[in-house]
Formats: sequence, structure tokens, C-alpha cells
Amino acid sequence: MKRLFDLFITVSALLVLWPVMLLVALLVRTRFGSPVLFRQTRPGLHGELFEIIKFRTMRDAVDRDGKPLPDCDRLTPFGRFLRSTSLDELPELWNVLKGEMSLVGPRPLLVQYLDRYTPRQARRHEVRPGITGWAQVNGRNAISWEDKFELDVWYIDNQSVILDLKILWLTVGSVFRREDVCQPGHATTEEFMGSKDE
Repeated sequence: MKRLFDLFITVSALLVLWPVMLLVALLVRTRFGSPVLFRQTRPGLHGELFEIIKFRTMRDAVDRDGKPLPDCDRLTPFGRFLRSTSLDELPELWNVLKGEMSLVGPRPLLVQYLDRYTPRQARRHEVRPGITGWAQVNGRNAISWEDKFELDVWYIDNQSVILDLKILWLTVGSVFRREDVCQPGHATTEEFMGSKDE
């Protein structure tokens, strides 16, 4: 049922949003150059790796040693706008079509976090990762990693189509309000180094 729900909503969204995606792609190409898409390996269902696709939000900028500058130095006002409106996430609809992601579920995080989770936190990989999720509509990047993971586990234990519809509705409101996009003191969010109470 969840997969059919994902496919119906995703195909409908693509039919409606393709002009917006085309416009964003053209703007990203103009502002950042090529490539237009940001691709990164992330862990999905059962920790299996897949390539997530987003619109680029950062410029290419490196230090004297050729290392990328911190996010705050590479994230432009246009990139902040894409992130705050979640327009950068639209290409992930392709990940949903491929079955690598769901519309709703725990956000797919970095591969290096896999060995930093507690067994309870690792339960977030019992379901497909989502474009949005229970943690995203309950604080997004303004809450601690531990709180995010508790919200992820709560979702896994209580998931239903009705809950997914509620989360999607709340996501629309959150996007329009552009709330909790960045963690206080960070351009995006701080790295998860493991729970302090492990």
C-alpha cells in the first residue's frame, strides 16, 4: 500500500512540477555551472547504499590545498533559498520512482554515520528513507540528533498511510514558513559524531 501511495503521488507531482524543476535546473546551471545535480551515496533500506540526487546548492570553492571550503563559505544566497524552500529536494522524486526512497521516512544521512548509531538509532534503516519525515515536521535541523532519531523510531513503530498524509501536509506548511532549515550556528547542520550517552 505504501509503495502504491508513493508511486501515485510521485507521478502526479512530476506531472505538475516538471516546469518548476526545469526552471530550477536552468537557474542552477546559470549560477553554479555544471553539473546541475548533486549526487552522493547514502544508506537506504537495510543500510544498502544508493545514489541520492538533488539540485546543487553550493558553489565549487577550495582552499590552497584543493580541499573544499566549509559549507558556510560555499553556500550562496541562491543556495540558501533552494534549501529553505526544499526545491533542491525535487530530483529525489526520481529516487522514489526507482524504489530507493519513499516520500515519507527517515532522511537518508551520510554513510560515515552508519557505525556511529546505537542499535536503537540504527532502526531508522528498517524502512526506506524519505524526502520528508516525522523528524522534519517536528523541528527539522533545529533539534538534536538524538531527538531526530527518536522521532524516526517513533515513525517506524507507528507508520501508516494516514500518518504519511499528515506528514506531507505538515511538510507543505513547513516549507512555506521556511522553518528550521539550519541548525543554530551552522550553515546547514553539524556532523553527527555519535550519541554522548553511548
